[in-house]
Formats: sequence, C-alpha cells, structure tokens
Amino acid sequence: MWAEKWEKLTERDKEGFTRVVNLLLNKTFILRDEYDSKTKNMVINRDFRYIERHHSLIEEYLSVAGWHVQNDSYRGVMAAYNRFGTNRYRLDKYTTYFLYTLRLIYEESREKIALSKQCITTVGEMVEKMFYLGLVDKKPPDTGLREGLNTLKRFSIIEKIEGEWTRADTRIIIYPSIELLVTNEKISSLYNDQVEEGEDNETADQDVID
Repeated sequence: MWAEKWEKLTERDKEGFTRVVNLLLNKTFILRDEYDSKTKNMVINRDFRYIERHHSLIEEYLSVAGWHVQNDSYRGVMAAYNRFGTNRYRLDKYTTYFLYTLRLIYEESREKIALSKQCITTVGEMVEKMFYLGLVDKKPPDTGLREGLNTLKRFSIIEKIEGEWTRADTRIIIYPSIELLVTNEKISSLYNDQVEEGEDNETADQDVID
C-alpha cells in the first residue's frame, strides 16, 4: 500500500517526493536528458531518476486524483496525464502553430537524432517552415514568439541554447517529449485543417497540454 511505502522513505526522500510531484504536475513532462546552460551540454536530470526510482509510489499517490504517470524509458520522458481530461493548459493560435511545426521538424530529423533523441533547429527555420506549410503569411509578432516559445519551454518541449526568441539565428533544442504531445494523427489533422478553403486563421484549432 502507498502508506507503507511512504513510511519507508527517508526524510530526504520525502522532501524530494513533495518537490518532484509538484514539478511533474506543473511541467507535465520531466526529461531524463536536459540541456545545461552552464556547461553547454546535455546532463542527466536527477528529478527523472527520482521518479524512476519511486515510480510505483508516485503513480499510486497521484492515481487517487485521477493522474497517470507514464514512464517512456526509450525517449527518456516521464509524463503526467489526467484521466478525466481536466487541469489542461490551452495553447493560443501561434503557440499551437509553433508546436506543430517543431514536431514536423523533429520528425524530419528522426534519422539524424536516432542516438541522442534531441533535435536542434533555429527560430528562423521554424518560421520558414510555417510559411512553407501555409500556417502564416508573415512573420509572427515578437510578442507571439516570446510568449509562445516560452510556454513550450515551460512544459519541457523545447529549450533555448542561446539568443533571443525573436532572433532568426536563435538555436532551439526540440526534446523527445514533443512526440508524446503531438501524435502522427494530430499532424495529419493539422494538414487537413489547413487545406480547407476559406479557413479563418483567427479561429484555428488550439491544442492543449495536460
């Protein structure tokens, strides 16, 4: 039972439990490998390792509130999903377009990233891809870029290596968590939406994050 497992934890692990559970619910995705701006390298995330060690305990605890914790060991991603579809964060139009475009860039780079599972692109490449897909007919406003890309960063979908979100040469790491958020079916749906004649971009479908 959950209570018995909890009592066996050290005080330090109990403190870690509280912090990590709140972090998981706040970010949705916890990554095994993250970019460290200080060392300029990918590093192992201790929070991922903690959840990995205590996965059954965390799963039992959160299941009471309707949450499921997925451990995708291949991609190196822990993900929290609410079975009732509540506690979702709705993305605005531009953030949704950024998300889907980055997912396509990730998919196209799959062979190159087979080992590291991280994909690096730039803001300029992302915007150029949006033009190509017909998602936009002009560069998104700077406020849209800053707010949208910061949102994706908050949920551990991307990470900025260097530069400002509004600069074309700013490099971005696309994390494997994007595969769990945007499925192939969602990509196909986006394409279908965009080829509909007379679509109003201001009312384009929005995506959500648990």
